[in-house]
Order: sequence, then C-alpha cells, then structure tokens
Amino acid sequence: MKLADLATGSDWIVWIVFAIFAVLSIILLSGHGSWFISGYNTASNEEKEKYDEKKLCRTMGIGMSIIAILALTMGLFENILPAFFVYIALGIILVDVVVNIILGNTLCRK
Repeated sequence: MKLADLATGSDWIVWIVFAIFAVLSIILLSGHGSWFISGYNTASNEEKEKYDEKKLCRTMGIGMSIIAILALTMGLFENILPAFFVYIALGIILVDVVVNIILGNTLCRK
C-alpha cells in the first residue's frame, strides 16, 4: 500500500501546508518573525531580554523548515512512499518539536 492510497482529500492541501511552513521558515530563518513564536511574543520585556531573539528565530526556523521539507517529500513522492511513512513522518515531527523546545530554552538564552 502506498501513501497515495491513504489520501482521501485533495492534493492541494499538502501544497498549502508546505507553502505555509516554507514561508514561516524563511521569515524565521531571516531572524525576523519573533511574533510567530508562541510564548515569546506574550512574554514580558524582562523575560524577552533573557533570550537572543535572532538565535531563537533561526532555531525555530530550522525546525519549521524540517517540517516543510517533510511535507514537500510527502507531496512529491506520495505514489512511491509506503503507507507506513506517515508514522515515520509523525515521529520526525515529534522529535523536531522536542528538540526545538530544548534548544529554544537552552541554546537561545543569553
């Protein structure tokens, strides 16, 4: 069974998800877009001063780009990839989120 056999909706949804994650990752990788980072955008000014904003944006941008590349891969190769790739993708996304949380709270502090 292929990944395409599991798809019941339109293919354009995958491309919209890819486009959203790609645009967000480009904004964050450029060092801008800290208002997209949940928790940081609502933090007080004293709390924000504890973090390197550019480094935090770039770290989150790398995490977003991993998810964007994963969505692109699934969109392009849905007729080739096996159906269990959904579980692999879910595992990659979960690891990516955990690593981003850890790096955001350790590496990105001043």
